[in-house]
Amino acid sequence: MNRETRRWIFDLTVWIAGMATAVALVAEAAAGERKYLANTDPAWKTECGSCHVAYPPQLLSAPSWRTIMSGIDRHFGVDASVDAATAASIGGFLEANAARAGGKRGDPSALRITETRWFRHEHADIAAATWSGPKVRSAANCGACHGGAESGDYSERSVRVPR
Repeated sequence: MNRETRRWIFDLTVWIAGMATAVALVAEAAAGERKYLANTDPAWKTECGSCHVAYPPQLLSAPSWRTIMSGIDRHFGVDASVDAATAASIGGFLEANAARAGGKRGDPSALRITETRWFRHEHADIAAATWSGPKVRSAANCGACHGGAESGDYSERSVRVPR
């Protein structure tokens, strides 16, 4: 094999390796893009999802979920009580899947997802008028902009901010 052929093979090998790395990085980024909990707890999905989007447990810390569940009879001004077994099941699910301590979503004292540093950072460019507009009404209304929120898809590809 002559030197020119070896150089061509080397260049081709480097190009292929570079493309494979790029494809792997794109796939990794797409997989990590705000997709939460493909496997869900039926009680959580049914009970929490009956009034609002069943918020992904990873968005709050375990202590935050514990506090929320301990006051479920006065859940942000509403009595969202469930029987003790269901409350224990949902609480266990939320805590087991909560944001890890020190993680970017694990503000230990936040009781509202909208109060977390992560949420404020991700939504910093949304105008106050959008939050209070008739199509959104509240920062807690994830489904207004995230069409896949019900299935745990919060990817930026699927965001449509109402105007």
